Amino acid sequence: MVEAAGQTHAEDSFAALFEESLKQEEVNEGDILQGTVIDVGKDFVIVDIGYKSEGQIPIDEFRAADGTVQVGRGDIVDVLLESRENDAGMCVLSKEKADRLKVWDEISAACERDELIEGTITQRVKGGLSVTIRGGVKAFLPGSQVDLRPVRNLDAFIGEEFKFKVIKFNKKRGNIVLSRRVLLEKERAALKESTLERLREGQIVEGIVKNLTEYGAFIDLGGIDGLLHITDMSWGRVNHPSELFQVGDHVRVKVLKFNADTERVSLGLKQISEDPWSRAHEKYIPGTVVRGKVVSLKDYGAFIELEEGIEGLVHISEMSWTRRVKHPSKVVAVGDVVEAVVLDVDVKNNRISLGMKQLEPNPYEQLTEKYPAGTVVKGRVRNIADFGVFVEIEEGIDGLVHISDMSWTQRVKHPSELFQKGEEVEAVLLNIDTADGDKPKISLGIKQLVPDPWDRIPYDYPPGKIVDAKVLKVLDFGAFVEIEKGIEGLVHVSEISDEHVSDPRAVLSPDQDVKVQILSVDAAERKIGLSIKNANRAAEMAEAQGYSSPSAGTATLGDVMRAKLGGALGAVQAASDDASNESNSDGE
Repeated sequence: MVEAAGQTHAEDSFAALFEESLKQEEVNEGDILQGTVIDVGKDFVIVDIGYKSEGQIPIDEFRAADGTVQVGRGDIVDVLLESRENDAGMCVLSKEKADRLKVWDEISAACERDELIEGTITQRVKGGLSVTIRGGVKAFLPGSQVDLRPVRNLDAFIGEEFKFKVIKFNKKRGNIVLSRRVLLEKERAALKESTLERLREGQIVEGIVKNLTEYGAFIDLGGIDGLLHITDMSWGRVNHPSELFQVGDHVRVKVLKFNADTERVSLGLKQISEDPWSRAHEKYIPGTVVRGKVVSLKDYGAFIELEEGIEGLVHISEMSWTRRVKHPSKVVAVGDVVEAVVLDVDVKNNRISLGMKQLEPNPYEQLTEKYPAGTVVKGRVRNIADFGVFVEIEEGIDGLVHISDMSWTQRVKHPSELFQKGEEVEAVLLNIDTADGDKPKISLGIKQLVPDPWDRIPYDYPPGKIVDAKVLKVLDFGAFVEIEKGIEGLVHVSEISDEHVSDPRAVLSPDQDVKVQILSVDAAERKIGLSIKNANRAAEMAEAQGYSSPSAGTATLGDVMRAKLGGALGAVQAASDDASNESNSDGE
């Protein structure tokens, strides 16, 4: 029995040794094996992989990020057999390489099963980002695959942990390319389908501000974007969407329009609240004094925000009674808080007209009392026009001196002949016309400062009187002559000479001194009829009667005219005689 038992034990031992020998022959370099830690030294960890000799692994392969050694005796670890035997007769093992190969195998399997891989973006590299996935394996995330839209600041993703899809895998080259965009597109497509099913016009929905432009904001409603136009953001004035929103803000908006075919959605924010214009006619009654902030300046006026969504316009003409406001910025500035009077409310067109000058007394209302007709005023010429000059009689109050009211006698072609801008003048107030609006028209006259000479002309120049005159202008029908400064009369062509005068220019010329007889005076029409031939007749008659004793050789104007006319007639007679002689000669 004893012999039999010893024989059985020997057979078992031999079988175990034989099995172990076969196992050792199956171990190949590059294989990943399981081993047991039998010792942890200062520099190496000794691992038994069931081979004829143990293997050693550098202890650094077991250190954690904080430097502590994460291994102990009896631990089971996966290792890579790099070499069956080194110079010391031990196996060369590697835990890191085993882990890396296991990860690659896991990644390969996940790629084949179309599974997702988690990873952390660690740094920016050329063309994209570097992602650390299982076992510390580095993968590449192209910039175009980071998000649904191009990302300007890739550094913002560093340190973030996401799920990725492997779009390229090459174990031999150690190349892994990931995509986050593919996942987002898939999620967005599912979300979009759900959103389209429940979206209705008039519905209040929640979304996230995705992008801002000058004309509005794009709101992500869940897989589909809607446009919130700048005009639908507030009942008030919005210069840029960034005044109200930032990318990433959560907002509640109303669906204004929705087209399922084109997948276009128009949104509104102000439509959630009441339109302030619906009660404007009750709150802003004409004549009411209101207070608001200047929000905009235009060439024609200033817009005042009375409340959110309601603005009124103070036209430039309603800013001051007397000041000449060239631009609203001369009176107010954006941001100023001002008072104004409501002039008119047009709810249909959402317009309110305001006035600032109405807060002060109207200086024109006392003008008629202060300046009755006939009052002599002084002022400076503020402006010169073709039709007259504007004279400032008080600050901001002008009167017009029409060109016809500048002189009784002088023909004024342009006011600049008599006046210069800035010149101080006196004038008579003729009339104040308050019929045209709240700014009356003031008429002034300068010639009215002196008596009208035509009041005395009929008395100073009775018909038949002979006076000295100077020729001013000669025309086809006669000549205008001046009998005193500013007083002119007409010598008709028939009143120039007893002889027939075809062309007045043949006997008269400008600046020529003549004597004329007054034929008629029309003070109403300011016309005087004159005669040179009557004056000549009177002079000749006086001479004949001995009232005049001209020295020898002195000729009267009548003599000169007769000489000129005689010479002209003689030339005509000579030409006629020559023609007659030629005719007689031809007959012979």
